[in-house]
Amino acid sequence: MSDAWTAADLPDLTGKTVIVTGANSGLGFEATKQFAASGATVVVACRSTERGESAADEIRGTIHRAELDVRELDLAALSSVESFADDFLADYDELHVLCNNAGVMAIPRQETADGFEMQFGVNHLGHFALTGHLIDVLIETPSYSRVVTQSSGLHERGDVDFSDLQHEDEYDKWDAYAQSKLANLLFAFELDTRLTHAGVENVMSLGCHPGYADTNLQRRGPEQAGSTLRLWLMKAANALLAQDAEQGALPMLYAATASDIASGEYVGPSGFMNMRGSPAPDTASREARDRDRARRLWTRSEELTGVSFGLKEAATPLD
Repeated sequence: MSDAWTAADLPDLTGKTVIVTGANSGLGFEATKQFAASGATVVVACRSTERGESAADEIRGTIHRAELDVRELDLAALSSVESFADDFLADYDELHVLCNNAGVMAIPRQETADGFEMQFGVNHLGHFALTGHLIDVLIETPSYSRVVTQSSGLHERGDVDFSDLQHEDEYDKWDAYAQSKLANLLFAFELDTRLTHAGVENVMSLGCHPGYADTNLQRRGPEQAGSTLRLWLMKAANALLAQDAEQGALPMLYAATASDIASGEYVGPSGFMNMRGSPAPDTASREARDRDRARRLWTRSEELTGVSFGLKEAATPLD
């Protein structure tokens, strides 16, 4: 069981390779620090290599044996995603954990380099493409590998609007965010189903969420909107209600390494309203477990990104 599970319960990860997207700050930074402390080689995947190197230097200041490899990854550009994957595959032949962690939240409407609404493009499509480019090395890695996709409790208010995926007709920043977080879980669960159907036994796909964690993520929306009032209200709410980023990273770390969890599970804090506390299996919304919706989103994501996993769709839902 995961009662009172902490970072001290991480197994020895010596010889393991981990990719963390958005590793230079917030949850990604805290997860990277703990992976490194446990002996893993961590690929610090972030849009700014300058900020990535700064974060890596900070970690090395406290974890002298840290094996960190800073690499550029802009999830808002499919060309960058492909280049990152190609460069990684040229240098590594194993990948034990892929943490699809990076994200943007509740920002004014913007578009990625490929014309996607930014939240859907970065949070879902960028990670979908990244995982697709790396699926073969995940499958070929001896022993085990895991794909951990970061979602949010706000996925419960999400709806995937296939008639307006990019929110071109009508845009609400929170609806767009909730859609992207629901898409994260639909992807995580559908990947699990397709791996099972393909007979792949050594790759696990899991979803997670941090509860209410104090990170830079909440501040970017108000900052980009130029709202000083909203920024101060967000900071006050974080100070009063949120757990820190170190605690918020635990569900991702647990999903990535714990031995008492199965593929297809969803992990979050076990405390008050699943917003804080030790990590444990959580319950995703019924919409997140909708296989028809998941298959439709998968097909649309392949069309939009041009990335195919080579995993056949299950003809009928699997128990």
